[in-house]
Amino acid sequence: MLQGRYDIFSMNNVELGFPPNWNRDPRTGTVAPLRFGKTLNYRDESLVGDIKYLWEPNRHLELVALGQAFHLSGDLRYAEGVRTLLLSWFKQCPYPLGPNWTSSLEHAVRLVNWSVAWHLLGGEHSAVFAGKEGEEFRHQWLESIYRHCAFIASHFSRYSSANNHLLGEYMGLFVASVTWPLWQKSAAWQKLSKQGFEQEALKQNARDGVNREQGIWYHHEVADMMLICGLVGKANGINFSPSYWERLEAMLEFIASVMDVAGRVPMIGDSDDAVMVRFAPRDVHVYRSLLATGAVLFKRADFKAKAGDFDDKSRWLLGREGEEAFHALAGPVREMGFRRAFPEGGYYIFGSQLDTQREVRLVADSGPMGYLSIAAHGHADALACTLSVAGREILVDPGTYAYHTQKVWRDYFRGTAAHNTVRVDGLDQSVSGGNFLWLRHARARCLEFRRGSEQDIWSAEHDGYQRLSDPVMHQRTISHDKLNALIEITDRLVCRKRHTVEIHWHFSEECQLEVKEFLVTVRNSDVVLQMAMPHVGWQPEVVMGRIDPPLGWISRSFDVKVPAPCVRWSGEIQGTSELVTRITILG
Repeated sequence: MLQGRYDIFSMNNVELGFPPNWNRDPRTGTVAPLRFGKTLNYRDESLVGDIKYLWEPNRHLELVALGQAFHLSGDLRYAEGVRTLLLSWFKQCPYPLGPNWTSSLEHAVRLVNWSVAWHLLGGEHSAVFAGKEGEEFRHQWLESIYRHCAFIASHFSRYSSANNHLLGEYMGLFVASVTWPLWQKSAAWQKLSKQGFEQEALKQNARDGVNREQGIWYHHEVADMMLICGLVGKANGINFSPSYWERLEAMLEFIASVMDVAGRVPMIGDSDDAVMVRFAPRDVHVYRSLLATGAVLFKRADFKAKAGDFDDKSRWLLGREGEEAFHALAGPVREMGFRRAFPEGGYYIFGSQLDTQREVRLVADSGPMGYLSIAAHGHADALACTLSVAGREILVDPGTYAYHTQKVWRDYFRGTAAHNTVRVDGLDQSVSGGNFLWLRHARARCLEFRRGSEQDIWSAEHDGYQRLSDPVMHQRTISHDKLNALIEITDRLVCRKRHTVEIHWHFSEECQLEVKEFLVTVRNSDVVLQMAMPHVGWQPEVVMGRIDPPLGWISRSFDVKVPAPCVRWSGEIQGTSELVTRITILG
């Protein structure tokens, strides 16, 4: 890091310099102008490049790593590295100019990382503040902190944008006002942000523990925000309500419930790989880490079993006492009684021998489109499902890939064709109005969910295609015959006239497919299954890595995609029709 090399999304070990040009997008090389930040159009690629790449190093996650290195080693080079980076940032990013004075959320995340780095450097009495130069550095840093707090307090995300951005803004203002209670406004900022954060945390996360943005990565981000604020509050005698902690525990239980025995979590909804603070390297398993921390906070041995290990992030958050408490929790849990129905969030988990090495795990989605009127991070994925067998991913959600740029790929990965569901007349279930805007939302609802010793059944419907001149109602029923290892998926399309219909099944890139007539054989390591749809004239087509139009891709991290097999069944129906897909697990 002191050599000026960064990892930024798909760019690994890229040389930005030490210090870097903070206003330059490292992906395109575009240098954003130092205009008044609130009037700068950061969505204009010709003006700022890819804003995600520009903003990421400006969140100052790396300052925490340097602070950790100093804290563990006492080597002043690391503390001086923090000072060098911050002084260059103050000079290159003067208030209120340029791309780093546009977004309150970016200010907030930066403040949280500054707080962690401040403490790791030794706080008010750090050696980095010694002498005249150190005192001047401290003065500049505190002045910028004040500017950040005032900016956030004056520019909260409201109305249709009051989603995770608003939560993050309250988080940053709360952490900063607790860390630096130095100004006349600090007490008011603390009260405002603490109250606002708790209210939004309870509003944006359903009682069943599902984040209302319908994106599992954002579920993790919001849970992390709640964890950070809760722990900062506890350390400073500021208590959040029992309801707050109950909601966080419910959120972690949802993560545990959708996670398969190998630790995989479906990539439902948007993901941008963002973390609030990088306490550990990028390859940390963020979901298991949350469960490890939650195991200690909520004394949950079942969380411990799903987490596996007490990770480095949890060590930084909870210390040696936390690690001892983790290991003192009861031993392996034979029966993990996690909830399997999340009716407000719309997710249902079923299958056989769940949380064992022989599990069959289905996750079905009949939830809302997303949060608020714009549903910014939701995908057109109503009635989609995922499947893993013995910890091997079979049917997957292909992920996100793009945000502000590459519109074709943004539209594809959040469109209906990129999910394991039905598309009618070549249209998405919901109507898009932009990269983070859905104008019309498909409304889904669960009709039935029953789990039994021999069979599980889930049934749901959505009205996304009721907007057609000949309205179509899509109803889907998934039954799992546990005795015969058979999954039957029945898609019923209620309509009067002729329509073109496609059913897409997206497989993990680790799967190998073989097609013979209407039968598809799928292998992933030692797991073998067959998929059949014996409907007259509907032959399966395997598509992998097609560009125009896109189909057959998976994106496991932001701005990275690889080809993955997709089976596409397509044809025409005349009036109300039933299409049945059968999946038989052979081994």
